[in-house]
Amino acid sequence: MPVHLTKVAFGHDSVEDLRRALSRYRPGEFWLTTRYLPKRHEDVVGGSLFWILRHQLVARTPITGFGELPTGKTAIYCDPVVIDVRPQPKRAHQGWRYLEDADAPADLGGGANGIADLPPKLLGALSELALI
Repeated sequence: MPVHLTKVAFGHDSVEDLRRALSRYRPGEFWLTTRYLPKRHEDVVGGSLFWILRHQLVARTPITGFGELPTGKTAIYCDPVVIDVRPQPKRAHQGWRYLEDADAPADLGGGANGIADLPPKLLGALSELALI
């Protein structure tokens, strides 16, 4: 089972804002930088980067690999897609943190129930009440 990473979507106000920002990239062109290669990097490839907005895990981006940049830093390569997930409370933190697969929120999917169209704050409240 893959291991995932969590990261604050700094500078983004909503999932739509994050989606717009990543839509500028083609596959293989989007990466995040980090100072050190994660110790569990082999387990993370095939996992996802879960984005934190307003103290909630709200979306994920698939992680495709790691590499070294000319500056000596490490690149976390991701597919530039944003997949909505069932909101789950998560405190903000600096950098990235590991998230075990068993603790990762499920995808919302593109079903006809319209849940994915609800505002993140409302989704979070409904999730905390176990209504979705």
